Amino acid sequence: MTIADLGSESLTNKQWEIAHAIAQTLVKENTDVNELGKAIAYLRSIVNQTNANVKFFTYLKTLVRDGKQIGHSGKTFGYYRTIESTCSDYLQKADAQIILQILGWVSRLMRYYKDGGVPIGEIAPPTAFTVESARQQEIAKVLESQDFQLDQILEATVTKISGNKVTYEILGTIKLTEKEPKKASVLHQGQTVNVRIISLKDDGSIKSVKSL
Repeated sequence: MTIADLGSESLTNKQWEIAHAIAQTLVKENTDVNELGKAIAYLRSIVNQTNANVKFFTYLKTLVRDGKQIGHSGKTFGYYRTIESTCSDYLQKADAQIILQILGWVSRLMRYYKDGGVPIGEIAPPTAFTVESARQQEIAKVLESQDFQLDQILEATVTKISGNKVTYEILGTIKLTEKEPKKASVLHQGQTVNVRIISLKDDGSIKSVKSL
């Protein structure tokens, strides 16, 4: 198996790096991928419930607390402890759906590193990452597929008007609120308009637009 065989289309670049870091950590600690698989199965069973991410981390802590009683071998408790601490370090603030996506790839990557004999270098620390929310993930995927330019014309939907401020939604994900003293009074919510990009952020994303 090669890294190309695994693919990464379901994750953003940052989430892909997180998946690698978790997998590398677990392999380095000789964690049983089957035990991670059980945790993933539990998360999958509750992922659509309210506060699923909180319930998942409570489940992991319970495994650590009761691990010596429920473990099938002397090593099992160590597996639970490593899985709980690593997931907490990297994924504590993530949405349950995103955690499920990332851990699904982690289980594949663990086999890639372990069975493929791939050397593990320096592992990126948790502080290097902030896990995106589902909304941020959606925006990130849009940004990765676009090459915005100054003066570019885009179609936008007016989602809110407050005084002379108008909120536009672009490409179904990007929301920007702009002062439109000459246009606010003639626009209406739900209207589709053309906007021009007048400034970009350092990362290439849109900073400001104006209605045409």
